[in-house]
Amino acid sequence: MSAEQILEFVDTNILIYAYDDSAGMRHARAQALVAGLWRSRRGCLSVQVLQEFYVVGARKLIQIPPADLHVLLSDLALWRPHTPTGADVLAAADLHERYQISFWDAMILQSAARLGCPVVWSEDLNAGQTYQGVRVVNPFTSEPGR
Repeated sequence: MSAEQILEFVDTNILIYAYDDSAGMRHARAQALVAGLWRSRRGCLSVQVLQEFYVVGARKLIQIPPADLHVLLSDLALWRPHTPTGADVLAAADLHERYQISFWDAMILQSAARLGCPVVWSEDLNAGQTYQGVRVVNPFTSEPGR
């Protein structure tokens, strides 16, 4: 698989930082990461991430008017989104139990695995750890190129 074909999954917190002007260094790093994923067309997320982005964004991204937040949400929906099935929920429950992580983090990992993403960008999971073939990378503690 060529580098252009490698897909990368982005967790909600990274997207929030990418649009939160008050987040300092996290904003700059997340913004650069998200911009690079837009350019390369390698960005992936899930319906869960889209939902969380809207809920958290409406509360936290107060500098962005609601209509603009809706446009951002619409744009992000153009990435490769994963819509979990019942089987994905069951698989996430297994991950939750096996790794003792939150169920919602397990859903993120399951979605990334289903999309074939070898990387999940997140600060919520253990950076460097691999779960069922998906490696977690924290863009705030790792070099952008990994």
